Amino acid sequence: MNLIFYILIVLLGLAGLILSVLSLSGTWCVLLAAALAWWRMPETVGPATVIVFALLCIATEALEALAGFLGVQKRGGSRLGGAAAILGGLAGAVIGTPVFPILGTVAGMLLGSFAGAFLAEYGRLKRSTHASHIAFGAVWARLAVMLLKTVLTLGMSLWLLIGLLR
Repeated sequence: MNLIFYILIVLLGLAGLILSVLSLSGTWCVLLAAALAWWRMPETVGPATVIVFALLCIATEALEALAGFLGVQKRGGSRLGGAAAILGGLAGAVIGTPVFPILGTVAGMLLGSFAGAFLAEYGRLKRSTHASHIAFGAVWARLAVMLLKTVLTLGMSLWLLIGLLR
């Protein structure tokens, strides 16, 4: 019976990694795997691991939600531009998903973040070169968070795997 749980936990970790690469919430799959391991095999994974993983999931989601805003701010954009990057990214992901599932979500999120920030900053500055410079800040910030999320998911998965192998 434990073999089935080991396989399930490994599959959840792999699914989490794949989802994170696609800018989806893969860290939550690893948290679920850790919770299952703690529930079924408490000698391998303790409650501290589950709590730390949960906090990491929440922090990562918050950072991802704010990434476009922070990228715009870093390049000297306005709060309106940052908010437009967040809303544009959300709208782009929603629109891109049915057009081209999974990759369309990521592409739509990036294009939407750029478009939202660009339109807001162009309206404020009336200069397309500066507005596009600021808007690319939203895109780069979102890409950086995607990379961070993937690395974090990999680290969480490896930590869990090492705990299971002890």
